Amino acid sequence: MTKALTTQWHNLGFSGFVLREILDNPMEDETPQSRLKQIGMMSVLYFMHQGHQALTISRLTEITKLTRTGVAETIDPLIRRGLLTETFVKNSMGRGKARQFEIAPEIFEKIRSFQGS
Repeated sequence: MTKALTTQWHNLGFSGFVLREILDNPMEDETPQSRLKQIGMMSVLYFMHQGHQALTISRLTEITKLTRTGVAETIDPLIRRGLLTETFVKNSMGRGKARQFEIAPEIFEKIRSFQGS
């Protein structure tokens, strides 16, 4: 299979997996709007991941134009769902701590198992 087609299947697999995980498993006191924001945020995070960009609150506020609180409110349920992992790293100025995220590796393993590659 060509690399372009493989990439396209991977992108579709990721999108479908995230969509089903979020919509099929609503959390208590979660609104439909919150779930849609999470799906959108996962799309942004995936494209950042593909571009080898740091998945940080600061970078997400730059890209999405959301406030830091708005980003955190959308990210936190994704961490609780196990779709993202969180670590603390030094901030860009080398002082203090910054939250850095990673798409849970298990997602990519599950997608590969579905696609048989």
